[in-house]
Amino acid sequence: MYRPTYKYKSDLEDKLQTYNKINGAIRRYFGKQMNKETKLRIHNITAKAALKFGSEAWVLRKREEQPLEAVQMKFLRHLLGITKLDKEKNQCIRKKTGAQNIVKEIKQYQKKWLQHVQRMDTNRISKQALRYRPKDEGT
Repeated sequence: MYRPTYKYKSDLEDKLQTYNKINGAIRRYFGKQMNKETKLRIHNITAKAALKFGSEAWVLRKREEQPLEAVQMKFLRHLLGITKLDKEKNQCIRKKTGAQNIVKEIKQYQKKWLQHVQRMDTNRISKQALRYRPKDEGT
């Protein structure tokens, strides 16, 4: 069984928990008083931003992608009033809400960050970390 020796897994779990808390607050405090478009905008500004924050260095594998998609779909289904029993495909739900797959968004965000780091001066720490290659101690 895979057990990471670094903090990445707990960071992802923390982000998912924060995302769920924000979405729960949106549901509780805005309930039926607000239309779907406004709730979706609040979600994009708060919950999605909180989830993507710090994801520049994530290495997304299939086992990490699945929970990301699941939390997004949980919110979108609730927004539209659709249950899992309705057996509606995720693509259809995303099309109805105009939402993009969260995994694709994170990958685009990572690509954008990489391009940003590549444009940096060579004396910046982020650029140095990107280009760092450990020396082989054995030779």
